[in-house]
Amino acid sequence: MAFRLKLVPEHTTINFFRWQAGTFGLSVLMVLVSIVLIVTMGLNFGIDFKGGTTIRTETTSAIDVAAYRAAVSPLNLGDITITEVFDPTFAADEHVAMIRIQAQSDAESATPEMVAAVEAAVQAVDPEVIFTSVESVGPKVSGELIQTALFAVLAANAAILFYIWLRFEWQYAVGAVAALVHDVVVTVGIFAALQLKFDLSIIAALLTILGYSINDTVVVFDRLRENLVKYKVMPLRDVMNISVNETLSRTVMTSGTTLVALITLLVLGGDVIRGFVFAMTWGVVVGTYSSVFVAKNVVLYLGVNREPKKPAPDPETEGFDAVP
Repeated sequence: MAFRLKLVPEHTTINFFRWQAGTFGLSVLMVLVSIVLIVTMGLNFGIDFKGGTTIRTETTSAIDVAAYRAAVSPLNLGDITITEVFDPTFAADEHVAMIRIQAQSDAESATPEMVAAVEAAVQAVDPEVIFTSVESVGPKVSGELIQTALFAVLAANAAILFYIWLRFEWQYAVGAVAALVHDVVVTVGIFAALQLKFDLSIIAALLTILGYSINDTVVVFDRLRENLVKYKVMPLRDVMNISVNETLSRTVMTSGTTLVALITLLVLGGDVIRGFVFAMTWGVVVGTYSSVFVAKNVVLYLGVNREPKKPAPDPETEGFDAVP
């Protein structure tokens, strides 16, 4: 006998509108608080957005990222990121790491003296290490990255708005984009509140969250559109409740399995990807919440046209009386 894992029963009758005012009010409050935190506290931008210097290292021995970080931390150069580079084309004894130093307040990039101090500290840990390149990113380039990242998020939202508008109706499009804006703003607000490092990897996480959240929302909207045809006289609120209940098992299973993988990475993945995985984990939670409690509420407030579309007139008979 086959065994099927069920996180929720197949048939549920949960009234998702029972606390409609509370859940929607909570969503609005979270967005407003997030905006205030972003404006007042600001974001803890990483090197990608602040500018800085990148030093590429190579060694024949295994790289100990923690030892590298402990060696350069006493230099008090601000935000320093150390990552090991993995490439299948590298030889067995070829180990590469990237050391990124944030731009100093009084200079476009790290001075030669700073670079020499970092190199000396790393060589004290691994005498065999060599430094193959030193590259700098100035504030102008990092400013352009901020503009490009913002444009990418806005363009993704605009494209999703257009897609949902074509596939459904404009009310669905507004509800879907409202949920996406909610997800992005609240996620960025969490990073502002906790002052977690915000770099290009977080932008990638935000774009991934948009795709995940809209996928869940479209599933609910698809079922809602089918049920509107099936239950022609039932109130819209009740049809929405039925639609969310019918897709609840799929939603919980998808979100649950995704969270299992993300939480594993969050615990065991290390410092390099922790910010990205945290953004993804929070995004899955808030994205699932917005699909159930934000998108459909907006559609309910706006209403949908439940009248069937009239067929186009036949140009061959238009304007002529029917022949008896």
